[in-house]
Amino acid sequence: MKVIDISVPIYEGMPVYKNKPEKQPKLRTETNGYVTESRLDLDVHSGTHVDSPLHMVVDGKTFETIELEKLVGPCKVFDLTHVEDRITAADLEGLDIIENDFILFKTKNSFDEEFNFDFVFLAEDGAKLLAEIGIRGVGIDTLGIERSQEGHPTHKTLFGKDIIIIEGLQLKDVEPKGYLMVAAPLKLIGTDASPARVLLLDGVTF
Repeated sequence: MKVIDISVPIYEGMPVYKNKPEKQPKLRTETNGYVTESRLDLDVHSGTHVDSPLHMVVDGKTFETIELEKLVGPCKVFDLTHVEDRITAADLEGLDIIENDFILFKTKNSFDEEFNFDFVFLAEDGAKLLAEIGIRGVGIDTLGIERSQEGHPTHKTLFGKDIIIIEGLQLKDVEPKGYLMVAAPLKLIGTDASPARVLLLDGVTF
């Protein structure tokens, strides 16, 4: 069995959404003799994270309502590195996507070393197709699953069907195929997202 870590590291100066200074993590370390203690100030959308409906839906469900069972199980990685600008329904047609799948999109985003304001995202029509299929969840290799869409219809379409959204994955060296995924977010209550460690297990029978 091979364990592949597809989460990004957390550190001061890391890439954050739209390079906003207020989204940068802050780490403070104090040492007293041989005792070292650190304090971390972290935006819940930092790095690899799982969104909850509250993020884009007024009075939406908060993070603790996401079932852990939906974050652990088979997933499929699809290579969409040829896609420019946005992933549309046409880009998804013909892919082996069925009901209850958890799918991860490997795009050109995985090769960015800094935040790219023109990142490849999931378009509204692509989200509608996935909602119609009835997938379990979707992950993407950038800090947002959509951009340049008024009203955030991609988020709302997916949340409307209780589809889990994971953002900030790193899939640069991941072969497109099936894996067993373990997505382990912090056990937060009342929030709109949670940072997560996401692992792919290769060579596991499921």
